[in-house]
Amino acid sequence: MAQVYDVIIFGASGFTGKHVVKEALKFVSPDSPIKTLALAGRNSTKLTEALKWAAPYHPDVPILIADSSNQPSLRRMASQARLVLNCVGPYRLHGDPVVDACVEAGCDYLDICGEPEFMERMEAVYYDKAVEMGSLVVSACGFDSVPAELGLMFNSMQWVSPAVPNRVEAYVQLESTKRIVGNFATYESAIPGYAPPPRGFEVEHQKKIGLWGIKLPSADASIIRRTLSFLAEYPSGLEGGYEDPKHAEKRATFWSQIKPAHFGVKMATKTRLGLQLFIAVGTIIGRLSSSPLGRWLLLTFPAVCTFGLFKKNGPTAAEVAGGSFKMWFVGHGFSDASRVSGEPDMEVVTRIKGPEIGYVTTPIILIQCALILLKQRGDLPNGGVFPPGIVFGPTDLQSRLQKNGISFEVISKSAISA
Repeated sequence: MAQVYDVIIFGASGFTGKHVVKEALKFVSPDSPIKTLALAGRNSTKLTEALKWAAPYHPDVPILIADSSNQPSLRRMASQARLVLNCVGPYRLHGDPVVDACVEAGCDYLDICGEPEFMERMEAVYYDKAVEMGSLVVSACGFDSVPAELGLMFNSMQWVSPAVPNRVEAYVQLESTKRIVGNFATYESAIPGYAPPPRGFEVEHQKKIGLWGIKLPSADASIIRRTLSFLAEYPSGLEGGYEDPKHAEKRATFWSQIKPAHFGVKMATKTRLGLQLFIAVGTIIGRLSSSPLGRWLLLTFPAVCTFGLFKKNGPTAAEVAGGSFKMWFVGHGFSDASRVSGEPDMEVVTRIKGPEIGYVTTPIILIQCALILLKQRGDLPNGGVFPPGIVFGPTDLQSRLQKNGISFEVISKSAISA
């Protein structure tokens, strides 16, 4: 009988995958929820190289061969895992067979997908089977979209009754001591479904936080809508399969403090001029992505098409080390829920800060979600396909992230003058 590993990282030799391996190795020990770890992918040589890169003294981590185009290999992998971390994108091309294998095997599944169409399709296709097999499937457990989900909840909890938020706008501010280089997998995933704003990019000046912003094509708003729809159906959240009574009480208390609000996301910079790069890149992608030749050009020459914002070989180690983000949440609402007419009279500003988003923050989030899932499996839904917020919201994920370099802050609470 094959050994069963606590965690198998699928796609461990990819750009993001090897950073996930590096982060996971920090938590592999006899006293950790991750006692056993294996790496999986198509090429054993590349997997071994990724392991050596992630840990110079490369501990004895098993290498498994699995390919998203070979379903038997995925079934074998899933049968050996309690939890599969899928780092192989674009998920619309490669994700479905992995989810299928995990659900059939009854093992759990997390990924770092930021593709709403894929996630909604997985829920439609696999939800009932996942419930039947006891397989918990949760996508978007990276920068897409945990900071947005936890950030909205953190902002919501600052609205003490009778105050209620009406709308929360998130502003994503990327910073770097070197230069900003985006995650190529995110770029590759975004191209087929990208649609530029029909009326062009509308620039907004958010004076409260001193930033200029434009609307950002993002999975965050879609994922938050899914979480809020689950919450509307289950106001106390999702019951765990074998839930500890203390956690059940904590879960119900947590969700009682969350107040639904309209949510949007904008890319932001300190100066209006600073937005021009994002506007230019968005315009080029919008024009080229509508034709096969244009999509080929975008994927073949990403550095040229995006003025270096995305590169096929990813950022350098120095560019990753120099990157960081701030995500501001500006909430407008009413100081008294009984008088929710007219213009909002109250504003709450909160902020999340952390390291580079694609190769540092994303692995941190994914591994912390994995640790919670393994440690508190009975407190979580027995099976099903969910966004991360409804599953991990009432756990200690926020405090875990704070201990690992991702901070949550209240910036201001104030009345809005008429």
